[in-house]
Amino acid sequence: MAIRNLRELKAHLPPGGRLMGLDLGSKTIGMAISDPGLTVASPVGTITRRKFTTDVQDLAKELRGRNVAGFVIGLPRNMDGSDGPAAQSARSFAQNLIEQPHLLGGTVPEIAFWDERLSTSAVSRMMIEWDMTRKRRDEVVDRMAAAYILQGALDYLAAQAARAALAAEDEAGDSHEEDRYDTGRDDTDRDA
Repeated sequence: MAIRNLRELKAHLPPGGRLMGLDLGSKTIGMAISDPGLTVASPVGTITRRKFTTDVQDLAKELRGRNVAGFVIGLPRNMDGSDGPAAQSARSFAQNLIEQPHLLGGTVPEIAFWDERLSTSAVSRMMIEWDMTRKRRDEVVDRMAAAYILQGALDYLAAQAARAALAAEDEAGDSHEEDRYDTGRDDTDRDA
């Protein structure tokens, strides 16, 4: 179990293993889950934060029966890209998960971070465009932010896979091109 970059995380997932996105707020933890094919993020719910042990026990309940093999944790970096107190808190949460695997039943899924700058405000703008009431927005913003974070990570993974497939296709195309010009005979033996 380790904190990895997203490409490494995907390589360590078992077939059909899902990812859970976490938006770690000061009062709540928003949760979202991917489909087994790692293409779509869906909001799951929120946990009201109390203390770390209780929060993780609540998280463990949400994991049951969902085949979650990894976490994508939103990393709230400063606009200049540096880590502030909120990002340090997210890193500490992840490190505590690693150090206390018994809280999640003994096996802690793999972890990766995803830069979540402005995710909550982007989700809030979308919900305003959808004419959601302020009360309804307050109820769902954290889980929607978790889905936004996770979807960003899933889209990145899909783009990486597409680039790798294109590169492999180009490489295969180059070898077929060479085969087309290799007739298998030595042109120095031509009859003139």
